[in-house]
Amino acid sequence: MIENKLRAAGCVFAEEEAQLLISAARTYAELDDMVEQRIAGLPLEHILGWAEFCGLRVAVDAGVFVPRKRTAFLVRQAIALARPGNVVVDLCCGSGALGAVLALHVERIELHAVDLDPAAVRCAQRNIAITGGRVYEGDLFEPLPATLLSCVDVLEANVPYVPTQSIRLLPPEARIYEASVALNGGEDGLDVMRRVAGEAARWLVPGGHVLVETSERQVPKTVDIFKSSGFIPQVATDPELDATIVIGTRP
Repeated sequence: MIENKLRAAGCVFAEEEAQLLISAARTYAELDDMVEQRIAGLPLEHILGWAEFCGLRVAVDAGVFVPRKRTAFLVRQAIALARPGNVVVDLCCGSGALGAVLALHVERIELHAVDLDPAAVRCAQRNIAITGGRVYEGDLFEPLPATLLSCVDVLEANVPYVPTQSIRLLPPEARIYEASVALNGGEDGLDVMRRVAGEAARWLVPGGHVLVETSERQVPKTVDIFKSSGFIPQVATDPELDATIVIGTRP
C-alpha cells in the first residue's frame, strides 16, 4: 500500500500524505511517480503544487520556501494589529502565503510583497493576485515605491534566521529542495533581521509595527536589535506551535 511505502521512507503522516497524493493524481502512472518523488525526499507541497496555510490553499512551486505551521502565529498577530484600509508590506514573502492570509482576514488592505528569489516572486504573484496586492522582485525594501515611505502600518517579515553553520542540520526537505536564500541568516542567523530593523522605521507610520519570526534562543539579540533601531520591542510566543515572534513598534 502507498502509506506503507511512505511510512518506510520516514514520512510521519503517511496516511494523510497518501490520501493527498491519491486525490491529486490523474492516472495510476502519475500517482506512482508522485509516490517515488516523495520517497526520494521531495517536499509533499512541491509535489502537490500547493500548501495549506491558515485554512488557505496557496500555490507552492518547486524550490519555493514552504510556509511553516508555526508561522501561522506571526500571521495571527499581524491580523490583530492590522486595520481595514491599512498599508501592509510582506518582506521575504516567499510564496506570498502570509500576505494572502492577512488580506483574507482584514478588509481593503493595500498589500505590497517582496522577495529576492524570482521563483518565489512568480509564485507569490499567483497567490496575491486575487487580493489586488502587488509583488516586487528585489532585496528587501529596495524595489518598493518611494511613495510608501512613512506610510506602512504593518510590516511582516518572515526573514531567514538559520545560522549558516546550522543549515547542514536541517531536514533534507528544506536543505536540498528549498532556496538557500530563504533559510540562511548568516553567521548568527540575524544578518537579515538587522537589515530589516535598521531600515523599517523609514517606512512605517508613527505607531506602526514590524513583526518578525525568530527562535527562542535568538530572542535576546533580536530584542536588542530592535531597541537599537529605535523600536519598542515586544516578544510573543505560542508553545503549542513552537513559535516565537518579536514585534517592534515605532514610537
